[in-house]
Amino acid sequence: MNLLKSNPDQPLIPVPIDSPDRKRLPPLMRRCWYSLNQAFRRRLSPLKLTPDQFTVLRTLVDSHNEGLAQCDISRMMSSDPNTIASLVERMEKLQLLKRDQKAGDKRVRLITITPYGHSIYEQARKIAIDLQLEILQSIPESRRESFLEDLDTIGNACRNALENS
Repeated sequence: MNLLKSNPDQPLIPVPIDSPDRKRLPPLMRRCWYSLNQAFRRRLSPLKLTPDQFTVLRTLVDSHNEGLAQCDISRMMSSDPNTIASLVERMEKLQLLKRDQKAGDKRVRLITITPYGHSIYEQARKIAIDLQLEILQSIPESRRESFLEDLDTIGNACRNALENS
């Protein structure tokens, strides 16, 4: 329980975590995610790229072009394996990435970014950086890194809650 004052002269009164009189994590997180995702989607539309496709490309670039298995992309993106499977299939048809068998293990196919995919990624990356800077300007620069650290902590706690369910 948190404590709330309705005015400075009144004593603190306990307020339940799900009270409509206080800010609540789920609707705040949903509003942030939905608004950010939609803003990014609109800005990426001239490139004919979706936010999820950008995230796959970014994940592959971050792997230093070594290639990743589909299950690794799914884990790194915190996404459902079936969602990633269909996403990768569509992206391969768009020639943004390719799948090759892993040397020594023919059951695993490594996904790598194509030169065309890399070119689209670089254009989209500029859009992503501009949007991130625009959003982060809403809080003082001195608090940005701690905010991102706190958000990472919350993300890890959410992942732990999922794994412990």
